[in-house]
Amino acid sequence: MAHRPTRNFRRRAADSSDSDGAEESPAEPGTSRELAAPGPAEEGPPSGEGRAQVAGRPHRVRGPRGRGPRGRGRVWASSRRATEAAPRADEGSGVQESTTVDVSTDEEDEIHHSSESKGDQGLSSDSSSSLGEKELSSAVEIPDAAFIQAARRKRELARVQDDYISLDVEHASTISGMKKESEDDPESEPDDHEKRIPFTLKPQTLRQRMVEESQNRYEETSEESQEDEKQDIWVQQQMRKAVKIVEERDVDLSHSCGSSKVKKFDTSISFPPVNLEIIKKQLNTRLTLLQETHRSHLREYEKYVQDVKSSKSTIQNLESSSNQALNCKFYKSMKIYVENLIDCLNEKIINIQEIESSMHALLLKQAMTFMKRRQDELKHESTYLQQLSHKDETSTNGNFTVDEKTQWILEEIESRRTKRKQARVLSGNYNHQEGTSSDDELSSAEMIDFQKSQGDVLQDQKKVFEDVHDDFCNIQNILLKFQQWREKFPDSYYEAFISLCIPKLLNPLIRVQLIDWNPLKLNSTGLKEMPWFKSVEEFMDNSVEDSTKESSSDKKILSTIIDKTIVPRLTDFVEFLWDPLSTSQTTSLITHCKVILEEHSTCENEVSKSKQNLLKSIVSRMKRAVEDDIFIPLYPKSAVENKTSPHSKFQERQFWSGLKLFRNILLWNGLLTDDTLQELGLGKLLNRYLIIALLNATPGPDVVKKCNQVAACLPENWFENSAMRTSIPQLGNFIKFLLQSAHKLSRSEFRDEVEEIILILVKIKALNQAESFIGEHHLDHLKSLIKED
Repeated sequence: MAHRPTRNFRRRAADSSDSDGAEESPAEPGTSRELAAPGPAEEGPPSGEGRAQVAGRPHRVRGPRGRGPRGRGRVWASSRRATEAAPRADEGSGVQESTTVDVSTDEEDEIHHSSESKGDQGLSSDSSSSLGEKELSSAVEIPDAAFIQAARRKRELARVQDDYISLDVEHASTISGMKKESEDDPESEPDDHEKRIPFTLKPQTLRQRMVEESQNRYEETSEESQEDEKQDIWVQQQMRKAVKIVEERDVDLSHSCGSSKVKKFDTSISFPPVNLEIIKKQLNTRLTLLQETHRSHLREYEKYVQDVKSSKSTIQNLESSSNQALNCKFYKSMKIYVENLIDCLNEKIINIQEIESSMHALLLKQAMTFMKRRQDELKHESTYLQQLSHKDETSTNGNFTVDEKTQWILEEIESRRTKRKQARVLSGNYNHQEGTSSDDELSSAEMIDFQKSQGDVLQDQKKVFEDVHDDFCNIQNILLKFQQWREKFPDSYYEAFISLCIPKLLNPLIRVQLIDWNPLKLNSTGLKEMPWFKSVEEFMDNSVEDSTKESSSDKKILSTIIDKTIVPRLTDFVEFLWDPLSTSQTTSLITHCKVILEEHSTCENEVSKSKQNLLKSIVSRMKRAVEDDIFIPLYPKSAVENKTSPHSKFQERQFWSGLKLFRNILLWNGLLTDDTLQELGLGKLLNRYLIIALLNATPGPDVVKKCNQVAACLPENWFENSAMRTSIPQLGNFIKFLLQSAHKLSRSEFRDEVEEIILILVKIKALNQAESFIGEHHLDHLKSLIKED
């Protein structure tokens, strides 16, 4: 027996239905007998040598030429043609090869499905089905049942005898019943390697689809009917629960439930006569219960009606009182406005800081120029006088040479003094003392340069918000937006702590307005006259009259702005630009500080941290001025006796300069503490510099005049206590000097000056010292001065 050739797994053309094979098979006359040959070895798995024979036959070969456009037929048709063509090819060589063909249940299924598909296709396409039937009837003779059974028995006998299966078959089996019989016979099933492997779902026929749809409908209707039955059962159960059964029937039902068998009604039993009173009583009781239930339902109904009415009225009130859509629109607009405002300020703040720095640098340069010039002039003039005094002591003859720089500085000093003197004469001021001038004049070239630089900075200031709408750079317009919020929705306004946010929003805008503001100028614009100050005051005044705890926070907006914006700027002026020797700068600065520290304090009994820093800066700057700018030289009496000598003039100028600083320090009375002022003015300046210069001077009218000026600078509130008999301790040295001067003057021709000294002692509350002096010198006519005081 020949070996089985290698299986050829060529891809079959997909068939639209099972009827395709039946229509294609009779297309060739050479294949009619192959279709009708039901070999005995087609059914069931072979046993023994039969299995070996089956295993050796080829599975699939390419069909004969001349086939239709499908190219290859089904698997079973191709394999049978191959097995019949093999012996024909071997007849010429004399080698005979036995080949067995099994008509398996798959072949019978194909025959069966082909017949069924013919019927199905006949419903859809009459032309195609009629053509297939004619070809099949002309080429194939359908066997009957007896023939099929005989063929099956023949195949079984061949398997038992290990004989081969004859291929001499006259008819092909296409009976649809073969499928069922082959399925019943387990031996007719092919081997695993002979089974066709389905790679796709087998297409269903029209009859199968109709059966499947009818089964689905039946399942759906059965499910719906079950749901309806369950719902009916549930309704019946609820109805049984709702029905109230009469007590007699409950008793009967309980007896009937207890009995295992249903008792039939016995007509022979007689019932007691009906009592109408009992029935009437039961009906009345039932009626009473129903009436009570009805009344309770009426009460509930009336309650619900009232609830509906109240709900409708509440809805109407809410709709009329506030429109949520408008509220949401307002809040959204405010949110967008504030965000845009913050973005604008964040973009401009860098430019504002640069302009502020430019102006501050310009003013600082000018202040440092004045300070350095004063110190250099003081140094050169003092050196010149010392050299001159040393020359006078060593030799009276010889020329004294001065270096060119010192000579030039001395000439500049004298030139400016001459110009100031001429200006005072023109103004009619004849009581001016040399040394009390600030000496802050600039040359024409320096003044032009300063004004040009200042003008450039002010031009940059005007360009900061030139591209910004007024709603985002005008303080009044910004406050108007928040005022509308406060008037419309005061609760949300105060809950949002707007009073804390407004100072931060207005800070950059106020700083722009303060770029040109110099609090050290005597005629500088006051805070109350500034536009931003008036706008903030108006915003605060328009707040609610009957303000609550939250609304009163608007009253602190102005003080917060001053504390966060104005005070730091003033502190910078004090630390870097203020000259305590300048009376005009000190007076202007004190004016602004009074407005800030007294009228607009955050709390009545509390000073903010920024204001404390301002006061500390003021004290520190005055201490530095006392240490760096005060210099009163001491010369021999021979050098100062001549009032026209340069030594005497220089000493006088320095004394009056020190007295000027003494006066400027005591001008801070009321803003600084008394202890601070007494330490600075009396301890560091009067006792250390001024008293020494007075002791070195010759007693006379000039000394008394200087003492009067010192006493005039002292604040009057220090001596308001009427019970005071002794002055403050820091004036002890000054009182001793006054008594010494009075003793000397009482023995000289200047006795009239003694009365002036007594008046000074009385003013500074040195009453005990004045009385002892009057009693000691028997100046009884001066006792009236003490009594008048």
